[in-house]
Amino acid sequence: MTGSARPDAGPGMFRSWRGWAFVALIVLALYQWESNRPLERRPGVLAPDDPVQTALTDSAVVDAGHGYRLTPRARFSATVRVLSRERYYIDPLAPIAPVDLAVGWGAMSDSAILAAFDISQSNRFYYWHSDDMPLPRGEVESHSANWHIVPASAAVARELRRVRPGEVVQIDGSLVDVDGPDGGSARTSLTRQDTGAGACEIILADSLSTVSG
Repeated sequence: MTGSARPDAGPGMFRSWRGWAFVALIVLALYQWESNRPLERRPGVLAPDDPVQTALTDSAVVDAGHGYRLTPRARFSATVRVLSRERYYIDPLAPIAPVDLAVGWGAMSDSAILAAFDISQSNRFYYWHSDDMPLPRGEVESHSANWHIVPASAAVARELRRVRPGEVVQIDGSLVDVDGPDGGSARTSLTRQDTGAGACEIILADSLSTVSG
């Protein structure tokens, strides 16, 4: 009886797979670096206006999928500079809000001012530090924020993935409270004056676009 030969999964094959895995990791790292590489901007205020918020007294609950329900609290529109961008994969909001944007407007959209700050994000918070404060602390806190972005459509989700620090973006949508499938909840901030836990806006973004200039 004759038999058919079977490919040998020997050391050479494992070395090959490890090589491809290494290449894939390098490509992923380069993509992450490029997508988060800040754009250089000349000094000057890029987003001069405060966000515009209009209260809602009666609005329907939105089914966001994955067992999440959104309760709109206010209409919201803003043109802001992106200070930092963070992608989240595993946390209670990740299924519907995979990206947080740390943003600034007014003086906090000016490269000359931002040069004095170290800015970062983690655990759904935005952090800033400056050894030589170019603005009063209250102005920094009232003109920058960390926003949890819930894309309202696949098109908005694609635009959100392309956003880079340094870009000026226009976001229109609603501030929403979130009730999750496990009984957990998150409440949106409704003011630009708060800080700390609970101070982040949760935005159901109907549109998101990059502002030229």
